[in-house]
Amino acid sequence: MSNTKKIFDLIKKEEQRQLSGIELIASENFTSPDVMSACGSVLTNKYAEGYPGKRYYGGCEVVDEIENIAIEKAKVLFGAEYANVQPHSGSQANQAVFLAPSFYGVEKETGLLNYDKINDIAKKEQPNMIIAGASAYSRDMDFKKFREIADSVGAFLLADISHPSGLIAKGLLNSPIPHCHVVTTTTHKTLRGPRGGLILIGKDFENPFGIKFKSGKLKMMSNLVDLAVFPGNQGGPLEHIIGAKGIAFGEALQDSFLNYINQVKINADSMSKELVKRGYNIISNGTDNHMMLIDLRNKNITGKDAEKALVLADITANKNMVPFDDKSPFVTSGIRFGTPAITTRGLKEKDMEKIVELIDSVIINYNDTEMIKKIKNEVNEFMSSRPLFIA
Repeated sequence: MSNTKKIFDLIKKEEQRQLSGIELIASENFTSPDVMSACGSVLTNKYAEGYPGKRYYGGCEVVDEIENIAIEKAKVLFGAEYANVQPHSGSQANQAVFLAPSFYGVEKETGLLNYDKINDIAKKEQPNMIIAGASAYSRDMDFKKFREIADSVGAFLLADISHPSGLIAKGLLNSPIPHCHVVTTTTHKTLRGPRGGLILIGKDFENPFGIKFKSGKLKMMSNLVDLAVFPGNQGGPLEHIIGAKGIAFGEALQDSFLNYINQVKINADSMSKELVKRGYNIISNGTDNHMMLIDLRNKNITGKDAEKALVLADITANKNMVPFDDKSPFVTSGIRFGTPAITTRGLKEKDMEKIVELIDSVIINYNDTEMIKKIKNEVNEFMSSRPLFIA
């Protein structure tokens, strides 16, 4: 068997895995066929270091148009004055604007952010940058309050909205755009686009770091971000991915996406309530967005063991540390669930009761191999008729 055939056979195997199971990893979603086609298009052949109209290579006329479409769609989608669509990932988007941050957490009793405590930490630490963002926080964020805290200590405010960006774009959660100096996000979670990153500025401004042109004029913040992305942080942009981003942003501007992302939120709320009914401890006692974090200590199972058992039953989720966890990041006391991917496959709130029933059966019987096999068959039957993407 040739190497190429092996790889394509494995791709087919992965497609079957996705079709057969229940995907609850909050960071994952399923793209539309159009987004997937752009990712695998001839754009992958084009090297295009630089920015539209200012490339280091010839033959970029077409990719310039594509990148400009992606930029304009992103600006409209988030109501931002500036967008850079070139970051290959959320991490690289953040790296382009990072300084040393100080850390804050949630309250042990409530699982919620305490903005008074965050303010106290900022006063004590005097950070250069404050980052408003999280990967397992199920509540809305007060970006206006974050800006007040940042301004009080002269800090730069970065919002990382990689998880809730799809909900923010459609007005279902607070937007950081009017309040934060710079906003970053991935494009493949709730935005349902290709894997990649995005940097946004609500309204461009002179950089606060005193960096000037030779003429003595202060550089705009967008200029510094562009330079930090290229050539500072990465080389040539992935134009096939940028084309796919442009398609995804266009899809997110449609009414059908509002219906989708609203259903994501409804499904998460329904799943959270069903878990609570079965005695699961949801951090912050619920969710405002697409995800929930569960403390499993009252169920006498670690996050590691829960994840392993669920995966064996074709229910994919990820172990996750919980606030004030007493276990290591490799074991954890918690698990995180998200509803973007299952909502893309057409599941509604009425289906959440069934999914939670399956999850609960796995958790209760996580050491029972035969029972896990039966649950897996039930999962496969439940998902077998559903395509990966329903617009």
